[in-house]
Amino acid sequence: MAARQGEPGYFADDSMIRRVMSKRAVGVTYGLRALVIGAVHPLLFVGTSEHTAHRATPYTRLAVTGALFESVFLGSKAEADRALAFTRRKHERVVGALPEDAGPHHRAGTAYAALDPHLMFMTMAFTFDSAEVMYDRLVRELTPTEREDLYQDYVRWGELFGMPREAAPADYPAFRRYFDDYLDSAEPFLTDEAELVGSYLAGHRKAYRLRPPVEQVGSALYLLVQGSLPSRIRRMYGIEWDIADELAHRALCRSIRTAHLAPPLAPRVLAGALAGRSTPSYQLLARREQHMIRQGKPSMPGVDPRNWVQRNSA
Repeated sequence: MAARQGEPGYFADDSMIRRVMSKRAVGVTYGLRALVIGAVHPLLFVGTSEHTAHRATPYTRLAVTGALFESVFLGSKAEADRALAFTRRKHERVVGALPEDAGPHHRAGTAYAALDPHLMFMTMAFTFDSAEVMYDRLVRELTPTEREDLYQDYVRWGELFGMPREAAPADYPAFRRYFDDYLDSAEPFLTDEAELVGSYLAGHRKAYRLRPPVEQVGSALYLLVQGSLPSRIRRMYGIEWDIADELAHRALCRSIRTAHLAPPLAPRVLAGALAGRSTPSYQLLARREQHMIRQGKPSMPGVDPRNWVQRNSA
């Protein structure tokens, strides 16, 4: 939920970023989509994977990151400041270089740092783009004014994490041109590890499918995420997508949008189910990962968490 009355946050209750990020349909899908797409940026992916305690448990990392982000989106200033300070301490230690070539634009030895202004902007870009796309698909299409306001809120959000304002395009049209051109360029590249982790998060490979009782929920989540990906990103992951998949995706999106039209006439419990923080939803999948680790099983097929770093550094 948002900051309680009398505890203002960095964003007003009627700001676009709060209106968008308080929708659970957005909250439970945007982060997953952002990680899947963001994995095509080698500096961001390698910088994160080399410095996270959750390298072999991506859903656990997603739950931690989602909680930090929601603290800033929806929390009071005091809660947001704690999340920002925690993140800043972590980011100060994220410095390194690519251990091997990651496409023609990212050669071995290319330096990265979490506090690099451009990399901070790209983190914001993947996050904003995913929130925008999922709101359009699952709630309603934003107006041009709302889209601009949401973008400017996200720029402010990036600034709170330390991104210089000048690192981001001045307005939404400039952002959209830049970001779409980036995705269409020769720069995006999936390392072997990025392909493995992104496929796991997107539910691409059958071996990654969930077992009952969360199988149906997981399958719906994967359908939403895969259908929202740009076609080029799906091709990079080898995700096959046919007309039947597209029709199923559209039908599911339509049903979720319809639910968001109902709250004024529906029981209060329905309205409450559609809005609020989404971190608990990610924690469900994170708990599954942790349960498998405790049983000595890999969270991702083919990955032994005990030798992940050694195997992937060889």
